[in-house]
Amino acid sequence: MTLRRTLDGLYLFSGWLGAAFLAGIALAIIAQVVGRFLGFTIDSTETAGFCMAASTFLGLAYTFKQGGHIRVTLMIRHLPPNLRRSVELFCLAFTAAGLAYFTYWAADLVYFSYVIDEISPGLMAIPFWIPRSGMLLGLMIMTTAVVDEFFSVLRGALPNYEANAESVFEPIDEIGR
Repeated sequence: MTLRRTLDGLYLFSGWLGAAFLAGIALAIIAQVVGRFLGFTIDSTETAGFCMAASTFLGLAYTFKQGGHIRVTLMIRHLPPNLRRSVELFCLAFTAAGLAYFTYWAADLVYFSYVIDEISPGLMAIPFWIPRSGMLLGLMIMTTAVVDEFFSVLRGALPNYEANAESVFEPIDEIGR
């Protein structure tokens, strides 16, 4: 049970961190506007772009666990429960493998950026490994979330992304027709 709380806390922390980077976009743009009025230059384009990338990747796992990602279930929702579970497991395994692949290459990119001391071309000259680390961290947490979900479904649990998702297709009896 403590592992479950730890993982759920990690996903929540990742979501809050993603939200903080969204706020960072707003702060960077506000700083640029205020800077113009006061007569100095702040390049918010680069900083806001880095914050947007970090926000996107850090928000992936939390959104996944909350059922916020778009899923096309047109075909699998009509499958018998055992077959549907097998398809879910296949999809989760395939997704985990793809995410692990991307995570590996993101780690390679961050490491390479650090080794060659790659610097952004903007006014602030930020070492690229710093903003790219947000992408890497987000991918690592998302990969963990998908593997976590795989083992939950393997144990027979209803996937969190399904239990927390709002269904667009309500049965006809429930919508009063």
